[in-house]
Amino acid sequence: MKHKIYFYLLIFVSLIALYQFVSTNNMVKAKNSQIVAQSEKLQKLEDSIQKLHLKVLDNQYFSLENNDDALAYYDHLQLNDPTLYVSDKLLETNESKGDNPLIPYEGMESDFKINKIKVLNHKWILADFSDGKYWGELLVKYELKDNLGVDFSLIDHLLYTRSH
Repeated sequence: MKHKIYFYLLIFVSLIALYQFVSTNNMVKAKNSQIVAQSEKLQKLEDSIQKLHLKVLDNQYFSLENNDDALAYYDHLQLNDPTLYVSDKLLETNESKGDNPLIPYEGMESDFKINKIKVLNHKWILADFSDGKYWGELLVKYELKDNLGVDFSLIDHLLYTRSH
């Protein structure tokens, strides 16, 4: 009788061990598949980050901040941020009553004002303007003088025919 109890106990323990082995094996497989899926997601994110980084570098190519040759023109002025200074001076032209004097169009919904500015180098600016419904772009030539005055002159312009 004692022998049968040990035998049944051995079978019971073996079944528990088999259950634990199968259960653990299934859990390991599930976790491994999750790790592989997460690794694939991580690789896609890293690829996206790399693409965005390259795009940012491309967008920064035409900018005064990243153009040492253009910045050299302003070394003697000791400006901390020539781009910000020139942008602020251009935005000051918005303060006049009516349309901005650099914009060769009359506002249809309200006055045309400059919204966004991209200082390309030590001579040119690309600017976006709008009256709230209609918009366009300007190519502006500028000269930053030794007395920190800035002269702006319009090179070219366009007005989009559809409102956004």
